[in-house]
Amino acid sequence: MQYNKFAAKIVFAAFLCLALCACGSSNNFVPDADPDATAVALFEDANNSMREKDYVKAAELYTTLKEEYPFSPYTIEAELSLADCYYRDKEWLLAVDAYKEFEAMHPRHQAIPYVLYQIGMANINTYNSVDRPPTRVAEAQAFFTRLRDSYPRHEYAMKASAEIAKCRRILAEYEVYSGDFFFRTENYHAAWRRYIIVVQNFPEIQDLHAYAEKRRHIAYFKYIFSHNEQKRREREDTWHNWLKWL
Repeated sequence: MQYNKFAAKIVFAAFLCLALCACGSSNNFVPDADPDATAVALFEDANNSMREKDYVKAAELYTTLKEEYPFSPYTIEAELSLADCYYRDKEWLLAVDAYKEFEAMHPRHQAIPYVLYQIGMANINTYNSVDRPPTRVAEAQAFFTRLRDSYPRHEYAMKASAEIAKCRRILAEYEVYSGDFFFRTENYHAAWRRYIIVVQNFPEIQDLHAYAEKRRHIAYFKYIFSHNEQKRREREDTWHNWLKWL
């Protein structure tokens, strides 16, 4: 009798095991996908989205590839493509950050001249008005200069030289604009200082240099005249107050 009970337990356990296996197979269990194949699929889908100008989707796919498959051979190219994606979508500041991150992570990559050029272009593209401080234009000039000096024979170095000239004109125009603003508001000393910056630092921009050279003399004369006039009034006020005291 005990033997029969023991045999029944064994049969029940075997039946239970088979049942569990059957349930598992009914859930269509699939092993994890090949990470390399998934990275390739993400990269191809992102590239297709770029070609279709769906930059939002492309950025999402490149970001997913970069974050979830950091050791994939496609990740470095995805990082650069992500920056290009932001650039094409005219997300200039995001592009600048992405290119800078790429340079920091891969300083010896063969695409660094291109990256430096793109950082400069993205920065300069943020500038759209002469009445705004051209801080990013100054940064663009710094990156173009670095590209020109570090890779003098590279094709992007020649392009960088042309962009440096554009940056310098923008910077000079801003100084002239500021000088004219201070002149109109009769802050002649500040105007004179702005014109001096153009005269001393932008001699190659002949039209602005000649304009600033002329205006700086006028601004200085008016500054001296207004300064002396203020001193005269102060002396008169002091004299009048002294007479009243008497």
